[in-house]
Amino acid sequence: MTSDPSGEFSVAERLERLPLTSYQRKLFTIIATAWFFDSMDLGMLTYVLGSIRTEFHLSAPRAGALGSMSFVGMFFGAALAGMLADRFGRRIVFQGSMIIWGVGSLLCAYAANMRQLMLYRAVLGLGMGMEFPIGQSLVSEFIPARQRGRYIAVLEGFWPIGFIAAGFLAYLLLPLGGWRLVFVAEAVPALFVLAIRLFVPESPRWLEARGRADEAHRVLSAFEDRVRRARGGAELPTPIKLAASAVTGRGRFSFLELFAPGYVQRTIMVWALWFFALVGYYGLTTWLGALLQEAGYTVTRSTLYITLISLAGVPGFAAAAWLIERWGRKAMMIVTLLGSAVTAYFYGTATGFAQLVGFGLCMQFFMFAMWSVLYAYTPELYPTHARATGAGCASSVGRVGALLGPTIVGLIKPISGQAGVFTLGAGAFVIAALVVLALGIETRGKTLEELNPLVA
Repeated sequence: MTSDPSGEFSVAERLERLPLTSYQRKLFTIIATAWFFDSMDLGMLTYVLGSIRTEFHLSAPRAGALGSMSFVGMFFGAALAGMLADRFGRRIVFQGSMIIWGVGSLLCAYAANMRQLMLYRAVLGLGMGMEFPIGQSLVSEFIPARQRGRYIAVLEGFWPIGFIAAGFLAYLLLPLGGWRLVFVAEAVPALFVLAIRLFVPESPRWLEARGRADEAHRVLSAFEDRVRRARGGAELPTPIKLAASAVTGRGRFSFLELFAPGYVQRTIMVWALWFFALVGYYGLTTWLGALLQEAGYTVTRSTLYITLISLAGVPGFAAAAWLIERWGRKAMMIVTLLGSAVTAYFYGTATGFAQLVGFGLCMQFFMFAMWSVLYAYTPELYPTHARATGAGCASSVGRVGALLGPTIVGLIKPISGQAGVFTLGAGAFVIAALVVLALGIETRGKTLEELNPLVA
């Protein structure tokens, strides 16, 4: 089945031949901006956890539990959004996710006690968990294979930018109105959902996979017209038959297909990768501000310090975006994970301020590069009718690791100190790298249909 009236070319073959223009870049910018706002919300707890601990007189385990509540919501949000997006479409679920996290952030600002704050952080996490797998699915389905990895890596690059922006926002607003004012400010960007409703179309690949060929043709024809106009009216290249064409019209999907022959190894690999990578990452970053304050830094100084070392994340994701189409996903995944492990270990054992700054910069460089590769790699492993579900479930498993990471840190810190905390994070990154080395496949340069030829 094809959305091409002549019956000659599939949606994938028509999309893959399109040149990148200002129109696709506008769609990417809208999705990336929503990702940026979401990333600000996710990263903000690193900067405000110390202030919240002070107001509510939290012990280390209780603070760790609060840090984990966002990931409880993200666990359910990522799995739920993936299944909903594969059933009802990417666009509507993407919009709903922004509304949920906006409401959740506003509720956090008015939490009267610790119990309410933990509940509202879970609501906020639900919205954030819904948005991430849908954003990466949309970008991967709009951008041709020759540029797909780079664009998704750049999309994930908005996470360190959001993290840094969260730091500057906290630095400006904490002295004015405390952590509650910060959460109020973070709720405002949820209005950006209006831009998504107006400008971002439904994925033609998803429409075709659902058997809605006529609708896929209408959406894709409008898409092609906008690309043509962006080229000044120049005719588009003629579609070329792919080496492995999509078998479309697969509207129904069973969760068990993630473990079908050809996919079970990918699923085991990507679930383990997400779990251990997020244990390491969130186990460390959620606690950075609180650890610095315990070491004697003021709230303002620790916030500024974390923000400054996070600037290394910008060249980190830029390097990942540049190298991912040269070295490939698998190699880049292993390099960034091992780089995160080594630098985290030395950061945790640093004895002076210069060492903290140097290893902190290197750690953020590798960890943010790791995120870029992780998000580029994951959606490529599954067919269109299951892509959001596959990516969402992997993200959900990762959120279990993200939930456990801060909690484990809160438990082991009184026993092993800061060095033990960062050794734990380094070990988690090493395990993730070994899993990719043993079970990972390379996806560079292949269309989504070539990677999933039988069930795309």
